[in-house]
Amino acid sequence: MKQQQHSGSVTSEGPDILPGYDPQGFYCEITSLAKDGSVADTALLERLRTLDGAELSARAEDASRELYNLGITFTVYSNSSMIDRILPFDVLPRVIHAKEWEHVEAGVEQRVETLNQFIRDIYHDKKCLKDGIIPADLVLGNKNFRKQMEGIDVPGGVYVHVCGTDLVRDGEGTFRVLEDNARTPSGVSYVVENRHMMQRAFPDLVDDIGIRSVEDYGPRLLQAMLDVAPPGVMDPQVALLSPGTYNSAYFEHIFLAREMGVPLVEGRDLVVDDDKVYMRTTEGLEQVHSIYRRIDDDFLDPRAFREDSLLGVPGIFEAYRKGNITLANAIGTGVADDKAVYAYMPRLIEYYLGEEALLPNVETHICREPDGLKYTLDNLENLVVKPVGESGGYGILIGPRATKEEIEEIRAKLIDDPANFISQPMIELSVCPTLIDGMVEPRHVDLRPFCVTGKSSWVLPGGLTRVALKKGSLVVNSSQGGGSKDTWVLTD
Repeated sequence: MKQQQHSGSVTSEGPDILPGYDPQGFYCEITSLAKDGSVADTALLERLRTLDGAELSARAEDASRELYNLGITFTVYSNSSMIDRILPFDVLPRVIHAKEWEHVEAGVEQRVETLNQFIRDIYHDKKCLKDGIIPADLVLGNKNFRKQMEGIDVPGGVYVHVCGTDLVRDGEGTFRVLEDNARTPSGVSYVVENRHMMQRAFPDLVDDIGIRSVEDYGPRLLQAMLDVAPPGVMDPQVALLSPGTYNSAYFEHIFLAREMGVPLVEGRDLVVDDDKVYMRTTEGLEQVHSIYRRIDDDFLDPRAFREDSLLGVPGIFEAYRKGNITLANAIGTGVADDKAVYAYMPRLIEYYLGEEALLPNVETHICREPDGLKYTLDNLENLVVKPVGESGGYGILIGPRATKEEIEEIRAKLIDDPANFISQPMIELSVCPTLIDGMVEPRHVDLRPFCVTGKSSWVLPGGLTRVALKKGSLVVNSSQGGGSKDTWVLTD
């Protein structure tokens, strides 16, 4: 394993951060705090050093019970059964310096602006395709491209109202973009609830450190929905549309509706009349103008998309097409979620904004291209191979940790359907101290900042830190055994 000189531990590599803690050569974010030496860093590190493992474990168990009692769960689907689970919460926070966050924030906003221009372009003039910036068949043949959206103008030109940009930190501490989530990014409820949990369970760690608040998300999202309401509406009615109680993120839907102060509705609660959308209330029908939807395109309207959908609202697409309702995120944004399209984002940023990407991509080989496929097939044992349309960590091969049988299986899939895959080098993901069975051990983390866009863009300070709780694992997804941490952006 390559040893990084900046990695602190109880060894000679760096300062003693926590008793017995050794980041094992990976970039450690707590060590970066020790090197900075600001007042906030010093205060935080001193508090961390005083924490006792047994006491931490006891308080962590109390926190888990409280999370369950509050109903803060997600649903895992397995063999046609549904299991509600608590998202494991690690009590040791992930900390980001103010200057580092300024860079992340600017990079996320740059990326979201590019996504909005790109999506508008592909549904209108298609200049990026004509100019050869990105292959036309990659976009027009994408399963998430919605031909029905061609020529439709959306309020303010905003297609991606909520974006979750997945970032990782490499062995040198550089933030890199792993993927974009421009359809229905989830997880923001855990950001806010994790902070609440820390404030209740660990006030001695949180108080007077100088941490940016995460309380504004609901009001900011509501304001964005008001900003993009159909023109001429004086007092827009906003609602949150959920698939219902069986959805894995239903807790988050309830949470966000409460934080925004808007009704939570399902498809059966809405009706379309004269190309306008109304919700049923105890006092009769009330028109709705902006909907934050957590239903995928396919199930949104059985008249326009999947005829067998029982979750959506018949006729809502026609109301949308005529400008009588705003949907966030816009229909057809899923093209931007594609992992092959992701590889072209640096070119798209330069094309639309005339700027270099502030947050670089992870090096990516596109298997639909002959050179990318050959390189991937020749180096499978050294690469991470991903299906372009999957999420949640499913279908990924981590070459350096795969068996010969797994490598040969993915080789056959690549040869059979190369367009379905990309490959990337295995990044030495950064680690954070994590409480494991009463001991503080390093675990790999990623970061999902959430950007909300209406008349302007705003990035929630910190975002969701996901942590791979299994020793040595690089997969942070909750569906694959990952957990989360509170993410602190320092104020100075």
